Amino acid sequence: MFELNPSPRFNLKNDILSGLTVALALVPEAVAFAFVAGVDPIVGLHAAFMVGLITAIFGGRPGMISGATGAIAVVLVALVAEHGAEYMFAAVLLMGLIQGAAGVFRLGKFIRMVPHPVMLGFVNGLAIVIFLAQLGQFKTLGAGGEMQWMAGSQMTIMLGLVAATMAIIHFLPKLTKAVPSSLVAIVGITLVVMGLGLDSPSIVDYLRSMTGDEGATLAGTLPSFSIPAVPFTLETLWIILPYSIILAAVGLIESLLTLTLVDELTETRGRGNKECVAQGVANVTCGLFGGMGGCAMIGQSMININSGGRGRISGITAAVVLLAFVLIASPLIEVVPVAALVGVMFMVVIGTFAWSSLRVMTKVPMSDAFVIVLVSGVTVATDLAMAVFVGVIVSALVFAWKHAKVIHAITHIEKSGSKVYSIRGPLFFGSTKSFSELFDPKGDPSDIIIEFEHARVSDHSAIEAIDSLAERYIKAGKRLHLRHLSPDCKQLLGKAGSLMEINVLEDPQYHVADDALA
Repeated sequence: MFELNPSPRFNLKNDILSGLTVALALVPEAVAFAFVAGVDPIVGLHAAFMVGLITAIFGGRPGMISGATGAIAVVLVALVAEHGAEYMFAAVLLMGLIQGAAGVFRLGKFIRMVPHPVMLGFVNGLAIVIFLAQLGQFKTLGAGGEMQWMAGSQMTIMLGLVAATMAIIHFLPKLTKAVPSSLVAIVGITLVVMGLGLDSPSIVDYLRSMTGDEGATLAGTLPSFSIPAVPFTLETLWIILPYSIILAAVGLIESLLTLTLVDELTETRGRGNKECVAQGVANVTCGLFGGMGGCAMIGQSMININSGGRGRISGITAAVVLLAFVLIASPLIEVVPVAALVGVMFMVVIGTFAWSSLRVMTKVPMSDAFVIVLVSGVTVATDLAMAVFVGVIVSALVFAWKHAKVIHAITHIEKSGSKVYSIRGPLFFGSTKSFSELFDPKGDPSDIIIEFEHARVSDHSAIEAIDSLAERYIKAGKRLHLRHLSPDCKQLLGKAGSLMEINVLEDPQYHVADDALA
C-alpha cells in the first residue's frame, strides 16, 4: 500500500539519529500549531516534549512519534478564544482522562473496524493536508503586515533549497545508510545557507513573522506544575466537556490509525489499548503542566521510520532533544532554514500518499473508490475524525445494501406435507424486505417450516420481520415453525420474549424447546 519499505530491525544508533532528525522537524510544527490554537509558542513546544516523551516510554507502538498536532489545535481554538488558556488546560486534562478510560476498557480494538478504503483515504487526505500546510512557508511578511507569496530571487532560492533537500534525501541512501538522509539534508542545507549567506528564512524568522515580534526567540524554561485556574463547578464541566470528548476522539483516531500505518511499514504489531492509556497519561500531564495536548503525528512518524527509527529510544531522543533546543540550544536550531524542513515534509508527503490507490481505482468496486475519494476530501475539508466517521458509516451502508440482496430461500415439501423454506444469508435490518417477499402465505400449505441452518438472525429488525410473517400466516389460518436456530440466534430470539408468537420445532441438534417463544 505504501512506497516505503523500511527495515523492521532495531538499531540504537539509527534510533538516536532519527530522533534528532524528528526533533528538528518538530520545532516549526509545534510553533505553528500553537498559533493555530491561539496560545504562546512555548505552550506548543512543551506539549510536543511531554506528549512525545510519555508516549515514547509507555505507548503501545515503539517508533511512533506523538506531539502537538493541528487536529488538536483546530478544536482548541474556539475554546481558547472564548474562555482563555486555563480552560484549554482543563479541557486537555479531561481529554486525557477520557482517553485513559478508553484504553482501560479496551476500546482500542475497534480501530480494526476501519475498512481498508477508509485507511487509504486517511493517508491520502493527510498527505494532501501536510502538503498544503507547507505552502504557507513560501509566504513572507509584507510591508503592510500581511502575508504574501515570495517573489523573485527569494522564491527561486527557496525552491532550489527545497529541491536540493529532497534530492539528498532521495539519493543519499543509495550511497550510504550510515546516517539518516533527512538529518544530512537538514544539516547540509543549513551550512550551505550560512556559508553562502543566502536570503532564505530560518525558523526564528518564521517565528517572528508569526508573532510580529522582532525579538522573539525559541528559548524557554521547563514546564511547571499548575492546576488549571478554573472554577471547579458543573458550569465549567459543561463548558469543557464537549471539547474534551471531541479532542479525545480526534486524538485516539489519529493515533490508532497512525499506529496501524506504522504496523504495516515495520511489519510488526502495536498495542492499541496501551497506546490509548499512554496518550491519556500524556494529555493529563499536559493539562497539569501547561501544554496544549497532542496525539500521534503521521508526518513525524514517517520521518522517524524512514530514517531508521524503530525503538522507544527514537521517540525519547526526539522529545529530549526538543527540550534541549528550548532550554540551552535555541541559537543553533533557530538558524535552520525553513526550506530544509519543507523539503523533508515534501518527501514525507510522497512517502505517505498511497499511490497504489490511483492504480486500483478502476479495478476495485465503485463503492470502494468512492469511499477513498470521499475520506480524502473530508480529511482536507474538515478533520480526520469526521472523515473516518463518514468513511466508516458510508462503508457500513454499502455493506448493508450489498448483503440485503444476498438472502434467498430454497423450498421443498416434506413427506408430512409441510413446506420447508431453507433460508440462506443474513437476516438483518437491510434484508428484512427481501426476506418477507420470499413467502406466499396464501398459496402455501397449512404447515410451514423456516429452516435457519444456513442463516443468521442478527438484530431486532429481523425479529420484527419474523413476527410480521407469523401474523400473515396466522391470518391465513396456517401454522409457522422455526428450525435449526444457531445458539446466538436462540439467545436473541429468547430475549425477544413476548414479541414473538411463534412455536419452535423440537431440534435434536440444538435442543430448542417448543415453548421457547411462547
